[in-house]
Amino acid sequence: MQKIEPIAGKLQIICAETQAPPAALVVFGASGDLTRRKLVPSIFELFHRGLLSERFYLLGCSRKKLSDDDFRKIAQDTIQAGHQKDFINNLYYISGDYDDEQFYKRIKKRITELEATYKIESNRIFYLAVPPLLYTTIIDRLGKATLSCCNQSDNRNQPKLVVEKPFGSDLKTAVELNTKIHECFKESQIYRIDHYLGKETVQNILMFRFANAIFEPLWNRNYIDHIQITIAESLGVGHRASYYDKAGALRDMFQNHMLSMLSLVAMEPPTSFYPDHIRDEKVKLLRSIRPFNLLPWHTDIIRGRYTAGTVDGKNVCGFRQEPGVAPDSNTETFVAAKMFIDNWRWKGVPFYLRTGKRLSAKLTEIAITFKKVPHSMFASVGLGDMPANVLVLKIQPNEGISLSFQAKRPGSKACIGTLNMDFNYADIFGAELPEAYQRLLLDCMAGDQTLFTRQDDVQVSWELLEPVLEAWKNTDLPPHPYPAGNDSFSQADNLIESDGRHWRKPL
Repeated sequence: MQKIEPIAGKLQIICAETQAPPAALVVFGASGDLTRRKLVPSIFELFHRGLLSERFYLLGCSRKKLSDDDFRKIAQDTIQAGHQKDFINNLYYISGDYDDEQFYKRIKKRITELEATYKIESNRIFYLAVPPLLYTTIIDRLGKATLSCCNQSDNRNQPKLVVEKPFGSDLKTAVELNTKIHECFKESQIYRIDHYLGKETVQNILMFRFANAIFEPLWNRNYIDHIQITIAESLGVGHRASYYDKAGALRDMFQNHMLSMLSLVAMEPPTSFYPDHIRDEKVKLLRSIRPFNLLPWHTDIIRGRYTAGTVDGKNVCGFRQEPGVAPDSNTETFVAAKMFIDNWRWKGVPFYLRTGKRLSAKLTEIAITFKKVPHSMFASVGLGDMPANVLVLKIQPNEGISLSFQAKRPGSKACIGTLNMDFNYADIFGAELPEAYQRLLLDCMAGDQTLFTRQDDVQVSWELLEPVLEAWKNTDLPPHPYPAGNDSFSQADNLIESDGRHWRKPL
């Protein structure tokens, strides 16, 4: 396949970015891995780019006993970049037990002192970088300490709560969690993070679809044959083994990341860029997804589990042999599904989704395969079966967009070949893409909920998957085995090949 490189000599760039208003970021779980690896570096990068207000501070809260200077030293070792001092001095720390009401009184007192120092009248953000089992305890204590009170009519400046996934482990627990949160926080105060929505290339789905008139007329059942969404990981479960053994691929990746990308690529055009207009269309799309065929349950959705194999030339163990995984575990590490959206735009168009661990490579992409030409005028010269055009939105690791199309090759009178026109973010813009948490943290401080998951979004997703979880729970059939390092297995292949189509190769 010939490759065409884009010319980026005169890019027309229209940018709109807003500096964060004065804000207080209070992080629970501040001594943990998420804060060290993601939150502190992302906040520092916003500071480095001039997007943080001078009236900003971060208060870390955790069980581990540390002083302000100890916390700052950990942060300093994490970011290892210039201009550290001006940033590091805005970090503070307080320790205590998450269940102790006195801890929250001390937090409130420290916040009051810091807000007086930084002249911040509102816009407190409480970030729960802790295991989900601690969510309700912390939320309850925040409410009792009147730290969640919302008296402002301005959504941008009211106290905010940031919650990491998972948003429950099934429909029942998701509803219970939302009910508990709403005892203390209004929906307009809640920011449920799905870090995939913070990725530049996922956000670009909106721009690509709704800022270009040449694609939107083709974005429907009349021109699109099918769509494939893939999230492939070469890594195993690693240090997340105990969590993953309880969750599995359906809860860990499908319920949030996969369905979020599906909704963005398939939803109707919102009336504006206003957050709830976009989120309304996402939920409307999710409500249009046809329930899975569960009789027999495995015809629409397939699960697998990796066994010992070879990845990147190294021998790796199977899932059941991973430290922290039960030796008789029936948890799935691979899910492939065929889905239909029962609305005017997508009626009859299959969406094939797959996600798995210990595959041959790391890859996230959305591939839109268009219908073939209805009649080939070149059939008389032996060129009757023309390949379909494919548009690929590449999410990671090489972010960009590619489009394959047919063109004449020099030489013979009738010589047609597939050309691939590639756009790569790193090549065009000459810089690494910002960490997803930068976008999400900045939007949270600004009170923009566009990229955060709403309560009804969470509930509709679980309503769709609940019957699948129940079917898997009640069946004697285990997940299909696949050797680590493979990209699929026969049952997952049959899901798409029975329709006369194939998974994109290679991963």
